[in-house]
Amino acid sequence: MKVTVEIDRKLVTMARSPIYLIVSALTGVSVTFAPLFLYWSGKGKFFPGYEKITVPLCFLVIFFVLGFYFCLGTAVAKELRQNSK
Repeated sequence: MKVTVEIDRKLVTMARSPIYLIVSALTGVSVTFAPLFLYWSGKGKFFPGYEKITVPLCFLVIFFVLGFYFCLGTAVAKELRQNSK
């Protein structure tokens, strides 16, 4: 079975841009280090006194990466479902 997926030009431009390189680099951080830094910040062990900066920054990294891949994955899944009908 061969499947061809057509993705909107906007998403292709985003996937080929330097943003994708940044998101790829932040993927490991958002999965491992950001939750760990959140935990340490809650305990007061990671930059004590700067929790107002580190906690939102960790959440921002996690949700930025998550949102990027959901946006790209949704377009691919939508195209795959249309082709299977």
